[in-house]
Amino acid sequence: MHWKKKIRLTPLDVILMTLLAAAALYCVHRVRVDLQYKWQWGAIAQYLVRLDAEGWKTGSLMQGFLTTIKLSLWATALATVLGTFMGLLRISRGRFERLLAGTYVETVRNLPPLVLVFIVYFFVGDRIMAYFDMEQLVRSTSPGMQKTLAFFLTTPSRLSGFLAGLTTLVLYEAAYITEIVRAGIQSIERGQWEAARALGLTRFQQLRFVIMPQAFQRIIPPLGGQLISTIKDSAIVSVISIPELTFQGSELMSATYLTFEVWITVMALYFVLTFSCSLGIRHLEKIHHSY
Repeated sequence: MHWKKKIRLTPLDVILMTLLAAAALYCVHRVRVDLQYKWQWGAIAQYLVRLDAEGWKTGSLMQGFLTTIKLSLWATALATVLGTFMGLLRISRGRFERLLAGTYVETVRNLPPLVLVFIVYFFVGDRIMAYFDMEQLVRSTSPGMQKTLAFFLTTPSRLSGFLAGLTTLVLYEAAYITEIVRAGIQSIERGQWEAARALGLTRFQQLRFVIMPQAFQRIIPPLGGQLISTIKDSAIVSVISIPELTFQGSELMSATYLTFEVWITVMALYFVLTFSCSLGIRHLEKIHHSY
């Protein structure tokens, strides 16, 4: 069964879109008149991409955008692994496993993310990274390896802060993914467990072959929402000077005083990223519904 939905615009939709466009234009006009603000959109392009003697280069905003993508992808992948593991512990028969996972979830979810960022930063960045001297360790590798690490992570000089920010996002997002996985598994009817047990399957086999495939379909929508939340939550690591999109926007605004142009551009870049993920998740849901 293939799901197809035609998008139809009603007169009310047209009226609402017209009102929104008019409100946006009015806000732009009032900013220019009341604040005597001179819009300089032409200056923003160079902070996205620019052409110099060596060819096309990414500007500070685009570099921050790429760093946000890296953080979000790594955080989502690692948080999904950790969250799935903790979610399985939440439904474990062992009391200690359930207590461990429950303590982790309640601790992280009841901490402000800003506090968690600083706790992890001063512990991971100042202690663990300094103890292993990660920057020097990376610099001792070949230039090719350093370029590879810079492409997938960041430069050696920023590695400590990047890993601290990544650790924060993983711990924070995994706590919510844990509950998504737990709820998805527990939503499967008890008869499915009993039928799998009647076939002689072990508990691991029950989860792998019977329960998880069904739970995965129910997990996809909230898991997709958590992915989008991860992208937005990545802005919190700007407080520890990780040059992601929000940090680069703040630095650029302070240097150029292009307040509205910079933050509207930052908003648009976040929207492009999150909306693209939303469309991808929606397509994935339709694929699973078709089976």
